[in-house]
Amino acid sequence: MIDLRYVKKLIEMIDESTVDSIEISSDKGMKIRISKSPQQRGTVQVAAPLPVPAMLPSAVAGRATPGEGLPAVTEPETPGRAEASKTQLLEVKSPMVGTFYQSPEPGAKHYVAVGDRVSKGQILCIIEAMKIMNEIESEYAGVLREIAVQDAQPVEYGQVLFRIDPNG
Repeated sequence: MIDLRYVKKLIEMIDESTVDSIEISSDKGMKIRISKSPQQRGTVQVAAPLPVPAMLPSAVAGRATPGEGLPAVTEPETPGRAEASKTQLLEVKSPMVGTFYQSPEPGAKHYVAVGDRVSKGQILCIIEAMKIMNEIESEYAGVLREIAVQDAQPVEYGQVLFRIDPNG
């Protein structure tokens, strides 16, 4: 059974934040997705029970949850070169709010590194949301030119994670 007070509180929190959507799944298969857009602020969609992806316990163990307010890391670039290079690059964006991880578990080899050739469907990272490890696959084939997020950093929905050069 869905607690409507809980859903109402979630809607209020989303409306007051910069987050565009949130999706919550329970272990009983219940799934709630709340999203806001200029046309549909506060829309609630309740889906039929769906199978919930299995957690990767080894990926959860030993990972520290970063504190809020971590500074974003950016590399200095010359303005002209940055504009020219980024317009040719394809961006892989976060499909959800969560914590970004570059490897399947602490101490393991990263899925990808800058300069690697990636193919469409290749796993680039994991985003942990609600203790569920979600593998993020590449939407494009090409050469990975930038990883825009640090390991174990919180990410927002729609935030750029990677930039890929399709001609590289």
